[in-house]
Amino acid sequence: MKKLLILFITFLCITSASFAQTIDFDKKLKELGIELSAPSKPVANYVKAVRTGNLLFLSGHGPQKADGSNITGKVGKDLSAEQGYAAAKQVGVSILSTLKAELGDLNKVKRVVKVLGMVNCTDDFVDQPKVMNGFSDLMVAVFGEKGKHARSAVGMNSLPSNITVEIEIVVELEN
Repeated sequence: MKKLLILFITFLCITSASFAQTIDFDKKLKELGIELSAPSKPVANYVKAVRTGNLLFLSGHGPQKADGSNITGKVGKDLSAEQGYAAAKQVGVSILSTLKAELGDLNKVKRVVKVLGMVNCTDDFVDQPKVMNGFSDLMVAVFGEKGKHARSAVGMNSLPSNITVEIEIVVELEN
C-alpha cells in the first residue's frame, strides 16, 4: 500500500508539472497599463540577447520611452529617487519588449534569475536599491513568484548617453 501511495503521488507531481498554467500576458500587461513596443536595435557590435541552454542573457537596457527617447539624468542631482524608480520601471517595459520579441511568448519565461541594475547617480546617493525596486516590482507584478530574482543595485558615475538606469538580466526558459 505504501509503494502504491508513493507511485500515485509521483504520478500526480509529474502530471501537474506537465500541465503548467499559461497566463494571458497581453491581458495582464493591459491591466497593468503597459504597452510593449518593438525593441530598439543594438547601437554597436553586440546582440540584445544570447541563449545558452535554458538561460537567456539580455544585454543592458536603458529607460527607453515609446517615442524612442530615453529618460536621462543623474539621480540625486537631476532626478529624485522616485523619478529613478519610474525610470527603472521603464527599463522593465523595454526588457519585456525584448523578451517578447526574442521568445514570441512570455509564457516561455520560467523564472527571472539575476538582475544587475546600474544607477547613474551622484557620489553621495545611497538609495540605488530603492531605484531598482521600480524594475523588481514590475517583474513581480507581471510574472508573480517567477519574477522574484537575485539582484545587484550599484551606483555609477555615468552611463551611456546619460541614461538614468541601465539593467541587464538573466532569465531561465521553459524547456
